[in-house]
Amino acid sequence: MHLLVFATNNQHKVDEVNTIIGKNIRVVTLKDAGIDIDIPEPHDTLEANAREKSSVIYQLTGQNTFSEDTGLEVDALNGEPGVKSARYAGESKNFQANIDKLLLNLGNNPLRTARFRTVVSLIWEGKEYQFEGICEGHIISTQKGDSGFGYDPIFIPAGSTKTFAEMSMEEKNQYSHRKKAIAQLIEFLQQQPVL
Repeated sequence: MHLLVFATNNQHKVDEVNTIIGKNIRVVTLKDAGIDIDIPEPHDTLEANAREKSSVIYQLTGQNTFSEDTGLEVDALNGEPGVKSARYAGESKNFQANIDKLLLNLGNNPLRTARFRTVVSLIWEGKEYQFEGICEGHIISTQKGDSGFGYDPIFIPAGSTKTFAEMSMEEKNQYSHRKKAIAQLIEFLQQQPVL
C-alpha cells in the first residue's frame, strides 16, 4: 500500500479521490500526515501555486504528494479572478463577497463566457508532473442553488441549464474541472510499475 499525501485538509476531497484511485494507494490529508501549516500561494499562475504546495509538503514529509489549485477565469474581466479566485474580495476568502465583486465588475457586459481551471501538481518519486482540467461555461447575473461552494451559484457549465450550485455531486462530476484533472492523475498513477 502506497501512501499519497493530498495537500489539503478537505476530507470530502480526499474521500472522493480514495473512492476512485484503486486499492494500492491510500490518499491522506495534511492532518493525517501530521502537518499543520498554511501553505502560501504567492504566485501569478495556478501552475506555480500548485507546485509550491506540493513541493513544500514533499520537503516536509518525504512522501509522494499532490496538490491542486483552481481558478475561475472570466473572459470579459481579462481572466480575473483567476489565481486570486479564493481571495478576490480580500484575504477573508468570503465566498459571497467574491461573488458580489465579480458580478459588480462584470456589470451588464453581454460577454459572460468563463471557465473553471484546475491544475494538479504531483510529486512522485521525487519528480513533478502536472495535470489540467477545464470546464467551460458562463456567468449568470443572479445566484441560483444552494449546494457547492465558491462561485458555483453563478456558473453554468456548457451543456447544462443548471448552475453548479443546483446540481448534485454526481451531476457536477459530469462537468467538473477538478474531476478531469484528478482523473488524469489517477490514470498516471495506475500506469506506474510499482503499483
